Amino acid sequence: MQITYSETRELPLEKVVALYKANDWSAADKPELLLSALKNSHGLVSAWDGETLVGVGNAISEGYLVVYYPHLLVLPSHQSQGIGRSIMQRLMSNYQDFHMHLLVADGQAIEFYKKCGFERAGQTESMWIYQGHDH
Repeated sequence: MQITYSETRELPLEKVVALYKANDWSAADKPELLLSALKNSHGLVSAWDGETLVGVGNAISEGYLVVYYPHLLVLPSHQSQGIGRSIMQRLMSNYQDFHMHLLVADGQAIEFYKKCGFERAGQTESMWIYQGHDH
């Protein structure tokens, strides 16, 4: 398996939706908005196994001090092979001098992000108004 990584904004809608559906993410229910959100992210990295989109991660930032990583997905068939870590390393390298890197993690993702250098942010608690169905 030869994984290649790209920062292109040109992602095929059907491949993005397939990746999100494979991970049971409700954003797949809003395909056009999802694709627009990814394309308009401050940072975007995709992972490819040939013609198959096997991973994607994005970053949102004001461009100076703070970066937030809202999405990181890897096809279930390609998980635990270092693809997610490679996507995060590529994203984080673009923001290495930023004052704050943020994300929200739950379930098994918590241990993954700890391995990427993240830790609980003081006594904070995640809060949201959420229209999805996957949590």
